[in-house]
Amino acid sequence: MLALAMTPQLGPTRTRRLFERVSNPEEIFRLSLTELEALGLPAASAQALALGDSARLADEELKKLAKAPDVSLVTLGSELYPAHLGEIYDPPLVLYVRGDARVLLRPGVAVIGTRHPTPYGLGMAERLSQDLANAGLVIQSGLARGIDSAAHRGAVAARARTVAVFGTGVDIIYPRENQKLAAQILELGGALVSELPLGTSPAPHNFPLRNRILSGLSRGVLVVEAGEFSGTRITSRCALEQCREVFAVPGNVTSKMSWTPNTLIRQGAKLVATWEDVFEELPTDIRLQLQPQDTPPSGNSLFDAPPAAELPAEQAKVFSAIKADVSIHIDELIERYEDSLSSSEIFNALFELEMANKIRQLPGKNYVRVF
Repeated sequence: MLALAMTPQLGPTRTRRLFERVSNPEEIFRLSLTELEALGLPAASAQALALGDSARLADEELKKLAKAPDVSLVTLGSELYPAHLGEIYDPPLVLYVRGDARVLLRPGVAVIGTRHPTPYGLGMAERLSQDLANAGLVIQSGLARGIDSAAHRGAVAARARTVAVFGTGVDIIYPRENQKLAAQILELGGALVSELPLGTSPAPHNFPLRNRILSGLSRGVLVVEAGEFSGTRITSRCALEQCREVFAVPGNVTSKMSWTPNTLIRQGAKLVATWEDVFEELPTDIRLQLQPQDTPPSGNSLFDAPPAAELPAEQAKVFSAIKADVSIHIDELIERYEDSLSSSEIFNALFELEMANKIRQLPGKNYVRVF
């Protein structure tokens, strides 16, 4: 399987067609160049298989894997290969898994969206992911900036397992700023997954390909925020083609980042406001096998104000002006409280609230609440 995966110009779709004509993969390597070309393989693929180049590349890759003890190889049809992933039109022949490969067999939901989310989108992604993880689901995403990172952070906050599907080799963390988040995923028993060889650097054409794996691993895909022209649309389309449930969080109609989720809802995707909206759509057998870690909050608004009575007066006043779904600039806070609080008191309150993890500072001295 690894040798076939390393064969140039072969790919999952051509391999699937090849398996329809040659049932035993080992038999492929006994065929002559003429016989391989007669099966409809491109010349480069046939030559690599017939001349042993594919086998040589596989041997070299196995030597690299031997030097990466935390990375395992899961092949199509093996015990750890998820059956529902193998049923898609073009399943990957091999999966490089860094971490615990058994997590791939557990039911999960893919949470996806834009790399440039609003505070509302970040909050929804993180809170819904945390609640769904507490309900026993594995959160799956792509470790990209924005919604993907928020989804993984939500699962980490729940101390639950999460799976990141890469468009690079599993030894290449991209973006680099997510090194710490990737380490947390592994510490909690999650996994980093890719079909690409070790050492593969980021390339634009790799990410659309990985999207089919992300949707294929999942039992459903939850779209939080995405613009009209977004890779999220590719994943959503893959999910529909793979007969996966598609969920979407509604957004402000004046925001360009609401275009994809709102359009999906109009086309029949399940509208999601709380974790129950996703959980209730899962097959009965999956809901029964899940073991909730905690009881997630039921039916509460994600943006209800947490009690601030225990905060000092200055902090409570500043905290009450900061929302979870809309950021506020420090100048607006100073202007709002110019008659009751000095600028130094506001600065100090913001610092203390941020240290207490009650608020988060965004670029440009803007602030939002932390869930």
